[in-house]
Amino acid sequence: MLQAISDGIQYIIDMGASVMLPIVIAIISICVGVKVGKAIRSGLMVGVGFVGLDLIVNMMNSQLGPAAQAMSERFGLSLSVVDIGWPGASPMTWASNIATVAIPVAILVNIVMLLLKLTKTVNIDIWNIWHMTFTGAIAYTVTGSFWIGILGIVVHAAISYKLGDLWAPLMEDYFELDGLTVPHGTAAYMGPVACVIDAVIDKIPGVRKIDISADSLQEKVGVLAEPIVIGGILGTVVGFLAGYGPQEALPLGVKMSAVMVLMPKIVKCIMDGLLPLSERAKELLTNKFGSSEFYIGLDPAILLGDSQVVTAGLIFIPLTLLIAVIVPGNRILPFGDLATISFFIAIAVAVHKGNLFRTLFSGSAIMFMTIWIANQTIPWLTALGQATGSTDGTSAMAALDQGGCPITYVFTQLFTRENLAGAAVIAAIYIVCILFALRCSKKRAAALAAEEDE
Repeated sequence: MLQAISDGIQYIIDMGASVMLPIVIAIISICVGVKVGKAIRSGLMVGVGFVGLDLIVNMMNSQLGPAAQAMSERFGLSLSVVDIGWPGASPMTWASNIATVAIPVAILVNIVMLLLKLTKTVNIDIWNIWHMTFTGAIAYTVTGSFWIGILGIVVHAAISYKLGDLWAPLMEDYFELDGLTVPHGTAAYMGPVACVIDAVIDKIPGVRKIDISADSLQEKVGVLAEPIVIGGILGTVVGFLAGYGPQEALPLGVKMSAVMVLMPKIVKCIMDGLLPLSERAKELLTNKFGSSEFYIGLDPAILLGDSQVVTAGLIFIPLTLLIAVIVPGNRILPFGDLATISFFIAIAVAVHKGNLFRTLFSGSAIMFMTIWIANQTIPWLTALGQATGSTDGTSAMAALDQGGCPITYVFTQLFTRENLAGAAVIAAIYIVCILFALRCSKKRAAALAAEEDE
């Protein structure tokens, strides 16, 4: 019976997020009382959004990936391990032995924390449980202990749901996503770094007054600062940096303009599909727990509807390659995650209220830390690839998304003790960042409360 359930879960997982999430959304919607027809429509709308998102991401990978590689070759970057990105790391994670129990474990952790009032986040994004699963899969592969792997899932899940609580005021204040949050993914766990950078910049006279955003630029230079134009300019610049001629660079610019225009529309499809479930879930939870406030946990993709986030992501494509050169001992060539670098810095953009000047500093710190950690996890990711038959003959594998996650790194180091000094430094930095993020969250929550009282 358990094997049949496990096989059923794996069967649905293998169909990918664009099929898995509509099924899950429709079933959960029906279970909480949404009418069957409306639930099916909502699920399909989410599926349409993810198909659109997949098309955009694939286009970015196919266009920006070769440009990034050409840039690295043109500037003589001798980096021997190619970043496989989340498109390579997530299937590998779902293929691991621990994956079939990861979803029930992560959901159980969420339920227990809700009942104990340890979180207000209700995670309905089942696909992105792969981030939590990755920690468990790596720990299991490296230590050989199934129970350490399960503990890894539990720890990462618990931290993710608390991060959901942490970023909820930011979701409402900056992204205008009332009652929603992003509890997982690179955006969530690297966001605390931006809170420290923001606090430091606030202490520097003169610098703290610098505010550069697409909106402020638009007021000064008009149409040249519109997202569609910024996308075209940045895409063309990336093309020329890669050594392309006008015949290749200009089409790349037009395609990045398309990304800037289409991404918010695609994200709106996902939001429209999730709205009935979100409203019904909040209604049920309010009736059950009184006046308590709850947040619906969704995919970080909803943050890509913001033009500042996409703009910052395009800026960080060449900038991440530059950072890769200066990270001590780095062997990784950023590649698979470059097209979706916006995920890494989306929360940072919101922390800085869309200020791209500040985002340059926090995003650089985020990518520096990510690349350094990802280097330490190369042997672990390679072992996971070998265990799941996903190496394709590659002798070394790396992934910035999850491979560069401080939660996974510190947790696994506690049991392997391969580099305790490095783990202690990363743990100390991350704890400080979390403390600053808590302070930031309280300030924003207080500001929102004050606005509501007025």
